[in-house]
Amino acid sequence: MSMDIESNLKEYALKIADAMFSGQLEVELGGNKYLIEKFKAKRLKYVDLYGFRFVEQNPSKTSHWAQMAREGKKILWVFRGRSYYARVVDGEYTLLKKNK
Repeated sequence: MSMDIESNLKEYALKIADAMFSGQLEVELGGNKYLIEKFKAKRLKYVDLYGFRFVEQNPSKTSHWAQMAREGKKILWVFRGRSYYARVVDGEYTLLKKNK
């Protein structure tokens, strides 16, 4: 199965963030269910989806974003490969990577 993920990225990121931060174990996207997994070492939640990885902000880091997470902000990062692609903060989606 293949998905046109880029055209639906905002919708998927918002759905994944909502599911992740409301304690669900999986998220339904495009009629399919995907597990919300946890990294073994840091216990951070993430979802892998067709070359994209959606990861919650690690609150134990020293960054501005970690500070916001410690204060209760719900922050999700979207990676493509090793690059930041987008983020969701309290339900607000921001595309970071401009299409060329």
